Amino acid sequence: MLFQSIESYIQNAIRSFDSISVERKKTLETISQFVQEKLDAGKSTELIYICTHNSRRSHLGQIWGKTAARYYGITNINTYSAGTETTAFNPNAIKSIEKAGYKVSKSTGEEKNPQYSVTYDDKEVPIICFSKTYEDASIPKVNLCAIMTCTEADGNCPIIPGTELRISCSYVDPKAFDGTPQQEEKYDERCKQIAIENLYIFSLVRN
Repeated sequence: MLFQSIESYIQNAIRSFDSISVERKKTLETISQFVQEKLDAGKSTELIYICTHNSRRSHLGQIWGKTAARYYGITNINTYSAGTETTAFNPNAIKSIEKAGYKVSKSTGEEKNPQYSVTYDDKEVPIICFSKTYEDASIPKVNLCAIMTCTEADGNCPIIPGTELRISCSYVDPKAFDGTPQQEEKYDERCKQIAIENLYIFSLVRN
């Protein structure tokens, strides 16, 4: 089962579906349709969330995409994150998912770009998060839906190998508030927005 803290976070997030604009819902529904088509065809769904540095928004997308699928009982969903540059999973973003109820542990000792295991359910394989480009060997090269979580990445990576659907779904970067009094609030705000929208996507998918 999902951790109770995450379950409670999700139930709260679902109550905010009405906060999503009509135009934004159209974008999210396109992703839902992609997932539904794969499910109906008996194929796995490969979702990759992309932002420039693969440090904040794309990781939040990867984590919440997998969790939302689990919450709604949608199986054979694989989520990934990547960027146009390699940096590291940002500590402020990590803190925001820990506050949402995830357990995060560093799984390698690499100093600049460590791997993290993100656990949401003791019976599920943890999500492995580290910064990488979309050309990394861990990213499949077929049947991808590329979700562009920032406008800069959308403009800077014109071709993503293996993409069947590429869709712009940008979020305001919480990095702009690093070192300010609003830092924690803005990271939590972005975490919740990405949670709400991924939950909306999978709420429309039917087994």
